[in-house]
Amino acid sequence: MTLASLFLVVLASFIHASWNLLAKTAASVGPVFVFAYNLIACAAYAPWVLYLLVHDGLIWTWTGIGFVLLSGLIHLAYSLCLQRGYQVADLSVVYPVARGTGPMLSTLGAFLILGETPSGAGLIGLALVVAGILLIATRGRLAAFTRPGGQAGVRWGTATGGLIASYTVVDAVAVTALGIAPVVLDWFSNLLRFILLLPLVIADPRRALSAMRGHWGAALGVGLLSPLSYILVLAALTDGAPLSLVAPMREMSMMVGALMGMLILREAVGRWRLLGCGVLIAGVILLSSSCCPVCASGDVCGA
Repeated sequence: MTLASLFLVVLASFIHASWNLLAKTAASVGPVFVFAYNLIACAAYAPWVLYLLVHDGLIWTWTGIGFVLLSGLIHLAYSLCLQRGYQVADLSVVYPVARGTGPMLSTLGAFLILGETPSGAGLIGLALVVAGILLIATRGRLAAFTRPGGQAGVRWGTATGGLIASYTVVDAVAVTALGIAPVVLDWFSNLLRFILLLPLVIADPRRALSAMRGHWGAALGVGLLSPLSYILVLAALTDGAPLSLVAPMREMSMMVGALMGMLILREAVGRWRLLGCGVLIAGVILLSSSCCPVCASGDVCGA
């Protein structure tokens, strides 16, 4: 891996954690915030997508349209689920749990549905992911699960991780098998989310504008940074960076997210959550290097 590729991957990790931090600051706005940043993403990346469509062309097939629609629906569910998780729990819980459970669930699916034989590294990776999630959620005290709201972050983070695994598989097929450019796929996915959320805003535009008061800066940041983090990873892969190094290196964003929650949002992270992030990262690296079917397909888990 060249120094330039390394820089792109590290930068992508910080950008990914940063836009999640911005989304957390606007957690109270809910679906209207998702609508706002999708609107910004559509407007900001439209010139690039238009250039690709004019320059390279795009042959629409019913299969391609179906995958674009499916990707958009899963991404919408992911965005709403993530935003809800940030409403009820800390960034330092929801973010690493969501990032870690995507590869974990993909691997479990390979074992249970596809009949793949689990390797020793894969089983250890699964155990480390579960252990990391427990450490993050409980901060070393299992009794925390019995307290009101003690499981909320894990529930919403796990649900978000399941949606990450789902859209990553769908997007991988769309990009690799159907030849849809990633930027084009992401843009049409954003457009679909915008259209589906539009009736919510039209029903009460004054309420929507009132809810967004003070949060347009965060929406601008998420709308610009969310696609950019994935584009940088794709650029690193295009530059020849091996996926076996890129995929695990991206997971440093878990630790970055936890640190941002502690330093910027003043969340009570502590040594147990940081340790949990480290254990979770180790588990994801083992899964990515041993048997993760998404990574094997040529895509990157949890893009």
